[in-house]
Amino acid sequence: MNTTQQILFDEPGPRARRRIRIATVLGALAVLGGLAWAVHRFASYGELAADRWQPFTTWPIWRYLLDGLWATLRAAAATAVLSAALGLLLALGRLSAHRPVRWLAGAYVEVFRTVPALLLIYVTLFALPQYGLNFPLFWKLVVPLVVSNSAAFAEIFRAGIKALDRGQTEAGLAVGLRRGQVMRLVVLPQALLQLAPSLVSQLVGLLKDTSLGFVVSYTELLYSGQVLSSYTNLLIQTFLVVALIYLVVNASLSKFARVLQARNGRLTGRRKSAEPDPAASLLVQGGTAR
Repeated sequence: MNTTQQILFDEPGPRARRRIRIATVLGALAVLGGLAWAVHRFASYGELAADRWQPFTTWPIWRYLLDGLWATLRAAAATAVLSAALGLLLALGRLSAHRPVRWLAGAYVEVFRTVPALLLIYVTLFALPQYGLNFPLFWKLVVPLVVSNSAAFAEIFRAGIKALDRGQTEAGLAVGLRRGQVMRLVVLPQALLQLAPSLVSQLVGLLKDTSLGFVVSYTELLYSGQVLSSYTNLLIQTFLVVALIYLVVNASLSKFARVLQARNGRLTGRRKSAEPDPAASLLVQGGTAR
């Protein structure tokens, strides 16, 4: 156990470990019991019959669902890129030395962190067209998601930048770099490396937000499932398959986040044991150049 963990909590004793094991077993039994009950109920109503699952062994059905998945991934990718770019600008704005810039960026973040994405979609769908802003279907989903998620990205970026050792900035200023150059060349590369797992985790939530596309009739995965279930009259089977697809995609992103976190942990450990402090290196380089 590392030092931080020892400060935060004591290692469980034998009785506490026994209680944890009992609670874990009881929780697992409860989950398995719930699943068994659900399977029994589905079977009693004939939902597990082979003929009700047979359509999902055909390529046209899967092609339709995969088209919906592709639409979901396109919307998520566009939202992620634009949200990250706007979020980074907002984070830099909140850290700006100019008070009006800090106030405007902070007001944007605080407002749109609290406004539900669904409400923003309704504004884009019903309110903005009255003022001549009638976006294409794809952007009626992406624009409100960008507005909502950029506030979350801004807080992630700001937290990562503020968590970086202040000596990095001071070292850059000491060798004659301007504040903008220090942020671009010294601070951001290190902060983004540390934030990679958090950013990937944010993508999981963003991907799930694209399911709100059914409000604007954008044919993402969930909307495709709704259309397919009304066509085949296989409501439970269709949404179980759709849920499985979401599970596979989001589990893959979560696994990627854990891999990045473990990799960053190993790199940080090696850097601390084998390399000099980056700020000190920058100062040495500056002194040599002079």
